[in-house]
Amino acid sequence: MNSENSNIILKISDMNVHYGGIHAVKGIDMEIKKNEITTLIGSNGAGKTTTLNGIMNVVKKSGGKVFLDNVDITSMETHRMVEKGVVLVPEGRRIFPNLTVLENLRLGSYSRKDSEKISEDFDWVLTLFPRLKERLKQLGGTLSGGEQQMLAVARGLMSRPKVLMLDEPSLGLAPILVKEVLETIEKICEEGVTILLVEQNAVGALKIAHYGYVLETGKIVLEGPAKDLLENDEVRKTYLGVTV
Repeated sequence: MNSENSNIILKISDMNVHYGGIHAVKGIDMEIKKNEITTLIGSNGAGKTTTLNGIMNVVKKSGGKVFLDNVDITSMETHRMVEKGVVLVPEGRRIFPNLTVLENLRLGSYSRKDSEKISEDFDWVLTLFPRLKERLKQLGGTLSGGEQQMLAVARGLMSRPKVLMLDEPSLGLAPILVKEVLETIEKICEEGVTILLVEQNAVGALKIAHYGYVLETGKIVLEGPAKDLLENDEVRKTYLGVTV
């Protein structure tokens, strides 16, 4: 496990999630360090999305604890977690297609009262995603897949998160857009937002991450600095498609 507790912003301890008779997440432990990108990789059905949903109480945990800045948030309602600074951008974008880009972004800040800071963050996300600036009056549903993904991330940032959890942000995007999305995630982290990234594109994720966890059938089977995982023969063979 990572050392230096003061550096750990989000800690997941012995978390379990059951779907009916299926034990989907099996006693996982993770520590997310401040101002770093931590990635969770694994094949389809390994339990990556369930892990994020379990942290956020979108699905009910059957055991374990979640701490934000050493405060127990295990049973906190999802909307309260957002207010406290833990935000999930779910797989599949989930923007509001019948609202404009501007309205989608405004909804991201609905729980905030600091109007001056909201205005600053609005300018910031449009600097990160200049393409959205040109489309503020456009309906979300008319954007391309890549633009919708940008909008989903930008909307998440409008909540001013301490920890931004991203579920498969590059899914279904053209390679050039995948590169752009990953570069933007790096930039967001450099601006002081801690990121927990779930990605099918394990190579891309490990290249930008500081630390990584490998999930297999609901269990963490490997963890370490991302650069070490990139060079690990087992990871290369199983998840990166490299013959070793």
